[in-house]
Amino acid sequence: MHEGRRVTAKDVAQAARVSRTAVSFAFNDPARISQQTRQRILRVAEELGYVPNPIARALVRGSTRSLGVLLPQDIPLVMENPYYAQFLVGLGQVCDREGLSLLLVPPLRSSMRDAIPYAAVDGFVVCGLATDRGEITELRRRGVPFVLVDSDELPGVPSIEVTEQAGIAELVGHLLELGHRRLAVLSLPAGGSGSSVPVGPLARRMAGIADALGVVGMSLDHPDVRVVEVASTRAEGYRATSELMAGPRPPSAVVALSDILAVGALDALRDLGVDVPGQVSVAGFDDLPEANWVRPALTTVRQPIQAKGRVAGDFLVASIQGERPHSGQVLHTALIVRESTGPVHPSASG
Repeated sequence: MHEGRRVTAKDVAQAARVSRTAVSFAFNDPARISQQTRQRILRVAEELGYVPNPIARALVRGSTRSLGVLLPQDIPLVMENPYYAQFLVGLGQVCDREGLSLLLVPPLRSSMRDAIPYAAVDGFVVCGLATDRGEITELRRRGVPFVLVDSDELPGVPSIEVTEQAGIAELVGHLLELGHRRLAVLSLPAGGSGSSVPVGPLARRMAGIADALGVVGMSLDHPDVRVVEVASTRAEGYRATSELMAGPRPPSAVVALSDILAVGALDALRDLGVDVPGQVSVAGFDDLPEANWVRPALTTVRQPIQAKGRVAGDFLVASIQGERPHSGQVLHTALIVRESTGPVHPSASG
């Protein structure tokens, strides 16, 4: 009967001897029609092979039943960093509970702002907004709720933050207590394409390192402190550590601002025949599952990544449902000492 073209709601209405409005109610607002009528419509729809258009359904309901994750990088680069997998687990748990779908929204033509109008979602979790280049204005113009994560704080915008300055200060303090003074810091480009940490959070981590160094009369400008900016990938951790170890006065400890960089550092030191932690200590930030799998197991700063995703999802769902937006929440870090850090080697103490 309808071979060669898509079956429409009009076809279902004619076959079921009801109005098109009744067909719409059957799929989108069942309480508006009798159970008997709805069952007849659904039976006819199945017989005809009718599948509701999801865009049309969203227009009828005024809702897509989807949350958007506005990303600071293209999806392939984002997925190289296991941090995002953990974050999406937490956010996905909220979606499962609420019966929502999740849409990853990468930059469009390198612009997070340009991607916002094209995402069919009811609200956004905005990740890693380095500097507001019109994204907040565009989100407000669109009129959908949004939550900031791993972003610079903005007045009046709900956000989820982490005590990263205190966390990294505790980690570096741990290394200093072990006698380390020649430190290499594998940092991240501030808000660049290879960074999962935007300007504000990155600045807080660097401030935490400076806080710890100040306790022993050192600073980030000290000649024995090397800060190297690299993209947050395992390969870049490997490359940077190899170059540092080949240079003059190689570090006795490597502090990576992400675990995936630290794992790359461990790879490089193993290939160079350098004992960890006997000759060089390595520490990271995140406490990804990989931190406990590598050998030696990685000393790191644990941030509650999955909890961050859950809280962001809870805030966003509450706002979509009409509740007053949360002002934000601060989640706490913890130092996790494992086997990759130890006392400074005598040859590196001078």
